[in-house]
Amino acid sequence: MSQEAPTLPEELLLLALDPGRGRPFCRNRYLEFGMAGAALAELELQGRISESHGKVTVEQPLLPHDPVLAQVLELLPAPDKRKSAGGVGARYWVRRSGRTVEGLYLDHLVDEDVLTRETRRFAGLLPYYRHPAGPRGWSAPARDRFLTAEAAGFPDPRSRALAALVSAVGLSRIVAREGWTSRSAMRTLIKEEWPAHAVHRTIQRDRARRSSGGG
Repeated sequence: MSQEAPTLPEELLLLALDPGRGRPFCRNRYLEFGMAGAALAELELQGRISESHGKVTVEQPLLPHDPVLAQVLELLPAPDKRKSAGGVGARYWVRRSGRTVEGLYLDHLVDEDVLTRETRRFAGLLPYYRHPAGPRGWSAPARDRFLTAEAAGFPDPRSRALAALVSAVGLSRIVAREGWTSRSAMRTLIKEEWPAHAVHRTIQRDRARRSSGGG
């Protein structure tokens, strides 16, 4: 990778994709929401944004050194362009920007040989993509890092943010190894980590719309 350590969006994507088949272990739409939430969590950890009462505000409009994260930051309204002093709604941004954020990181990891891209066709017509692990082989280390953090009880802000996001998108049964107690703790973290909570609420809304026939 082009940086010393993977960012939260990169870590989530590596945990979410089946290294062999290249397809997500969870619903892709939920992964999109999760990727947007992971980007918000990373930007907050780097001091670029803040959140208050469900609203996200850009605090440092200068772009970060990470070129992909810089593109994500540009998707948020700059302080002088906000329609109100309250910033942009976290859930609104997650819902609106998830697909774009996921696409940016998929392209980046393919370019970095962390993932490969295979083109498939639905019914022989409509193209879609799979992203198996690439030659740089970062999927297994990502899982090892997660399991190490899980065994330690997610001891730092970065591991807690990732654990909450993993739970929010429905990946905890796939990647967690410490059993029901660990998965329950991860669910609790969703309430404590606002990016994951925004993802969780967005997924709940999506499920409600689907169950009511709203598409």
